[in-house]
Amino acid sequence: MRLILLGAPGAGKGTQAEILSRNLGIPTISTGNILRAAMKEGTPVGLQAKAYVDAGKLVPDDVIIGIIKERLAQPDCAKGYILDGVPRTIPQAQAMEEMGVAVDCALSIEIEDETIIQRMSGRRTCKDCSQTFHIVSNPPKKEGVCDFCGGELTIRKDDAPETVKARLETYHRDTEPLKAFYAQRGKLKSVENQSSIEATTAEINKALGL
Repeated sequence: MRLILLGAPGAGKGTQAEILSRNLGIPTISTGNILRAAMKEGTPVGLQAKAYVDAGKLVPDDVIIGIIKERLAQPDCAKGYILDGVPRTIPQAQAMEEMGVAVDCALSIEIEDETIIQRMSGRRTCKDCSQTFHIVSNPPKKEGVCDFCGGELTIRKDDAPETVKARLETYHRDTEPLKAFYAQRGKLKSVENQSSIEATTAEINKALGL
């Protein structure tokens, strides 16, 4: 199964991608991770990307898609893969099609903006080990202290309400139009975000016929 996960920041794509990856035995391909890996390994496309990053510029779509194509050619992707964080825009989706990156299904996790703002503002991240907690749904045993390493829990700048609102605006403007793009191709499946991770996973499994 070759999947793309769509949804606003904070919709739970990363969490659901991990669960699907384990259940289906296919890798999750996170753009940020493979970009860093390709630059570190010095692959041809990785070196191209590094030149842009070193110059403080955004890595162009064709280079990002080239890196994804390199990664998808590896043996662990033979049975399928889950793309997380790409495509972010219609031009990226078109570039993927042109470069022969195949997708069976684009799965969109639907969630209200207000729910996301509440959810993100309750998130706490450990300064030392980056483990995340939530004051309502996944609280630490001791307030303000990481269960795993005892580090201090803080609110990341990314999770502050004004930052979340700005990220949601970008999502609605640039990424949400992908739903129509994949719907036209008969590849869109939507699931409503549920009150628990397990319930959302159950809805996703139903939508994918698992």
